[in-house]
Amino acid sequence: MSGNKEIPTRPIWLGPARRTVQIIDQRALPHELVIVDLATVDDVIAAIKDMMVRGAPLIGVTGAFGAYLAALNAEGMSGFEHVFKSECERIKSARPTAVNLAWGVDRVCSAVFSAKAHGGRSAVALAEAEAVTEEEVDNCRRIGEHGAALIEEISKKKNGRTVNILTHCNAGWLACIEYGTATAPIYTAFERGVDLHVWVDETRPLNQGARLTAWELGQQGVPHTVIVDNAGGHLMQHGMVDIVIVGTDRSTYTGDVANKIGTYLKALAAKDNNVPFYVALPSSTFDWGMEDGIGQIPIEEREPDEVRYVDGFCDGRICRVRVVPENSNAANYAFDVTPARLVTGFITERGVCRADREDVLRLFPEKRR
Repeated sequence: MSGNKEIPTRPIWLGPARRTVQIIDQRALPHELVIVDLATVDDVIAAIKDMMVRGAPLIGVTGAFGAYLAALNAEGMSGFEHVFKSECERIKSARPTAVNLAWGVDRVCSAVFSAKAHGGRSAVALAEAEAVTEEEVDNCRRIGEHGAALIEEISKKKNGRTVNILTHCNAGWLACIEYGTATAPIYTAFERGVDLHVWVDETRPLNQGARLTAWELGQQGVPHTVIVDNAGGHLMQHGMVDIVIVGTDRSTYTGDVANKIGTYLKALAAKDNNVPFYVALPSSTFDWGMEDGIGQIPIEEREPDEVRYVDGFCDGRICRVRVVPENSNAANYAFDVTPARLVTGFITERGVCRADREDVLRLFPEKRR
């Protein structure tokens, strides 16, 4: 992707001598660009748990590189297999909702244990982690191409007038290595000359929309407006939203979608106002063994202080401010599940499909049992 040359174009990359992994600490954006070195499995787990990295594809890639670091640091140890497998299990337990984490770690773990020679197992792990990364980048590029066609169709129906797109949370390149999932169709359509504008939900409590999506879109010159989370329904009622595109942290192959808290309410508003509601995701984000998203997808509950406090830029530095009474309790559910009946369709690397079992399996026939 193009952009400011002083800003990395990916949120994760190998460090010097390929013995560390470097990431953008997304907690500091957009006010500061902070680069963090990950040298151990503990570093990787902290980065995932503390949301230095976030977004399903990036979590998966970070997990894959974490498995590489586990292999690198265990190389030459007696009992390598036991140590390596144990470290991989620790990484997989860092966050419960995003299915990509286990997928990325398992890819590397399987490659290492399938290697014919015992020497150079960290090299095998690195090669697989890099393969996972490039596959996810290509998946997002393809999602952009398939999703852009939807935006172009709306533009034609509007005779070239501005297409208004609403998105929730951040499913851009910061969350997905390059292009993004929900933002990939936006970037592709914008590059093709479509007149478009993006409504950016702030996404409380951590404001990934206001901080990250708005920052990304600004870097690319895409017209956008930040709105409070509860404004979406009003905009839809007044014909100010043409399409909703969001990402997801885990989706069942039957069409249920777990995404950042508040997504379900956007889907309800879209359904009531006949606004198409699309979910953009690579196949790595499907849970192929789960059918009931509401009953089966684990919903992460995070620290209540993320609700009680808000970070902002004040007097030249990032400050934390309490926004609720000192003795008030707070609950912090990180995700909700949107049932398939509210989802117009999925935008995947293989094309667009309905959010139901048969149409998903039409695109991914190899997943039929």
